[in-house]
Amino acid sequence: MKVSLTDTGKRFNRDWIFRHLTYTFEAGKSYAIIGPNGSGKSTLLQVLGGSMQISEGKIQYSILNEQCSVEEVYKHVSLCAPYLEVVEEMTLKEFLNFHRGFKPFLSGLTIEKIISFIGLDKAQGKQIRNFSSGMKQRVRLAQAIFSDVPAVLLDEPCTNLDAAGISLYSQLIHDFCKNRLVIVSSNDEVEYRFCGERINISDYKK
Repeated sequence: MKVSLTDTGKRFNRDWIFRHLTYTFEAGKSYAIIGPNGSGKSTLLQVLGGSMQISEGKIQYSILNEQCSVEEVYKHVSLCAPYLEVVEEMTLKEFLNFHRGFKPFLSGLTIEKIISFIGLDKAQGKQIRNFSSGMKQRVRLAQAIFSDVPAVLLDEPCTNLDAAGISLYSQLIHDFCKNRLVIVSSNDEVEYRFCGERINISDYKK
C-alpha cells in the first residue's frame, strides 16, 4: 500500500494542526510520527487511515499500483490506539471472532494461536471487562497486527504495557509486519525504535 500526501493540511476551526505536508508512505517501510504531546500526531495518523478528512491539499491511496478511494481505505488498514473501545461484554475469544467478521486475520492464524501469541490463554473465556488495562492493550494490538491488511497504524501502542508487554509488541512487529506499511504515532522511542523513517509534525506547523 502507498499513501501520498501533496501539500496537505488539517485544521480545527482557525487552528492549523499541520500544513504543507508532502510525503509518501510506502509498503515494506516503517514510519514514526513524532512530536510533543498535543502536537497533532494522532490527527495525522487518522488522516492517513482515511478516518479524518484533510482541510487542504491532496491525499492518494494505491494498492498494488491500483488507486483506492478514500471511502474504501478502511478495508485495508488496521489501527491500534488506547482510545479505541473493545466490546467489554464479550469474552476474548468471542471478541476476536467478532472482529474477524469485519477483517480476516493473516493466513494460517487461528483464534487459539492469536490468543497464545499475546499470552492470554488463561483469560480467553473471561469477559474483557475484567481485564487489566495492559491486557486490553494486548487485545488492541492483536486485532491490529493480526488483521490481514497491507497497512498497520499504531497510536502510542505501548500504552499501559509493562516490560513483558513492550517486549511482546516488539516481537509481534518483527514477526508479522514485514512487507507491510507500518506507521507509529508516538513520542516514546521504545515504540518507534524500529522505524526507518521519522516525521516530526512540529516541522509542519506554518
